[in-house]
Amino acid sequence: MPAQRHIAHFDLDAFFVEVELLNEPGLRGQPLIVGGSRERGVVTTCSYEARAFGVRSAMSMREALNRCPQALVLPGSRGQYSRYSRWVTDIIAASAPVFEKASIDEFYLDLTGMDRFHDPLAFTIDLRRRITAETGLPISFGLATNKMVAKMATNEAKPNGYLQVPPGMEQAFLAPLPVDRIPGVGDHTLGRLQELGIRTIAELAAFPAEVLSSRLGQYGKDLHRKAHGIHESEVAGYHETKSISTEHTFEQNVSDEEFLMSELVRMTEKTAAQLRRENMMTGCVAVKLRYPDFETTSRQRAIAYTCFDDELIPVAKELFRQLYRPGSKVRLLGVRLSELTSGAMQTNLFSDPERKSGLYKAIDAVRDRFGKSALTRGGAMRGSSDK
Repeated sequence: MPAQRHIAHFDLDAFFVEVELLNEPGLRGQPLIVGGSRERGVVTTCSYEARAFGVRSAMSMREALNRCPQALVLPGSRGQYSRYSRWVTDIIAASAPVFEKASIDEFYLDLTGMDRFHDPLAFTIDLRRRITAETGLPISFGLATNKMVAKMATNEAKPNGYLQVPPGMEQAFLAPLPVDRIPGVGDHTLGRLQELGIRTIAELAAFPAEVLSSRLGQYGKDLHRKAHGIHESEVAGYHETKSISTEHTFEQNVSDEEFLMSELVRMTEKTAAQLRRENMMTGCVAVKLRYPDFETTSRQRAIAYTCFDDELIPVAKELFRQLYRPGSKVRLLGVRLSELTSGAMQTNLFSDPERKSGLYKAIDAVRDRFGKSALTRGGAMRGSSDK
């Protein structure tokens, strides 16, 4: 018989706002919005005082300020968010047997098997206490038998609380909740469910699965299972070594520094594009050089989480300059992006997101359709394709 699963979901409450409040505690209690410019910006997150006026994440800044004109808009301190995220990650990594970093401020822990030695609820309560005591950040958690129910429990526990859904109580917990509390049910799906008279998860669970399937296809089947508290997704173990990389071994050893730099730019663009395709961000850039005698050297740098070429390329160039011995021939050049986390645009909402994100989406679309050489950065014009 398989072991009873114990899955915890941790979510840092109003993470960006709380980091700002650690730096400016005098702002506590006021309606705060963290995000981009007033004219074109998007709300990254907001304080609970602003939420009381209907302000929500991903809302345009213009609409947010119409709803709450007295709110203070903070531009965001990206480097600080990355630092605090790593701090929390380190605390969890030191305690949890298996954990997944779902985003910069969200974590899943698989505590299955712990109940033979410790109480999983007592463990999660203690871990929550340690995170808050060491970092000063409030954090909520849900504990359940699967990732979906644990996440929904966290949302019910906020702000700064916790909730356990004991084994066998999943449906009782889910039944009274509105159907759009199920992760992934957006406005379009909600509208279609409401057309069927479905407003609560209990009503969704009682609705014939075959009718849902005929109306919504496979997604209808999945929703019906979720309404019964069934969710098999595993906690994907998080490893700092997880990375995206590319290397190129030259047919002839190369000492032309301009050529090497152009290759470096091209390779960084390639790995950054892969990040965006996978909706990921990186928190660490590394460059590797191998010389003809097979001496291999590398250097890496922790950075604020990003997935944009123009933020990654300068770091890669600087690492290359620190590594390269001018005039030396190079056999191999490599770029690696590590400390990956999902939510590619989450911390990039502070610098005119519509324009920048739209630009990179357009660039990626052109390259996907016409080939990666269709659009080439000036610094990469002399390079040859990496393999």
